[in-house]
Amino acid sequence: MSFLCDGIENVRVFALPDGVQADGQCASVFGAALVTWRSSHMGMFHQVYLNGRFAGATVDAEQRRLVVQAPSLFQSAVRVTVIAVAPADAHVDFAAELEQAAVSSGRVRLTLLRSQAMPLGATANIYHDNGTGQIDYTQPLNGTPIAIWPCMHDKAGFGMGQFAAGDFGYDSAASVGFGKGALGQGQFGLDADPIEWISPALPTGKYRFGTKLTDASGNEGTASETAQITVVSPAEPAVTLDVAAFDQQTNELTLIVTG
Repeated sequence: MSFLCDGIENVRVFALPDGVQADGQCASVFGAALVTWRSSHMGMFHQVYLNGRFAGATVDAEQRRLVVQAPSLFQSAVRVTVIAVAPADAHVDFAAELEQAAVSSGRVRLTLLRSQAMPLGATANIYHDNGTGQIDYTQPLNGTPIAIWPCMHDKAGFGMGQFAAGDFGYDSAASVGFGKGALGQGQFGLDADPIEWISPALPTGKYRFGTKLTDASGNEGTASETAQITVVSPAEPAVTLDVAAFDQQTNELTLIVTG
């Protein structure tokens, strides 16, 4: 099993609205996106990955567009990757191989599962131990609290729908439905929606992170903590490269790198 990244270009992403409000305006926070691309690979299917995670696959060799469920991001843009695969491997997840390119980025990506059980008006804060082993819950890493429900159209549940505030003819129609989010992680009939947060660049070291939810009344929940995560900062790019020497017999070039 293998995949190809070369020969795919002009990848474009277009946000699709979650729903339509009563006044005809679309929801401001999108949960789906249309990805289009050009490819030189004939007779092959294509897969789309969002932030290194498998998001979907085409159903024929001529297809050059796909609607995918976008992650909820509040701190960073989404990295979109399109690869070509053999038809027999269309639904094989190659995320492990693709993630190798993200090693030594100096950043940590955390995923929170936003289930419908979380209350309306709840926010989340993310903390870390600054490499000391003891998480400091007085200074959140995120600049502003992360809104669990920035768009009320996403909130669903029996008796909790906003009448006439969802899609036309439906309450809560923009929420993550069965088979559209983190399958099996939500309430019956509704999947959980992943919220992804990417940390600022961190020095090389070992870190632990903790997340706390706060409801609309200011009540804090129990912290959810990660195991220790090793962070490797990327190498600093060279400012200048100078030729020190070249040996014609050994065909060796010696460079002077200035950081």
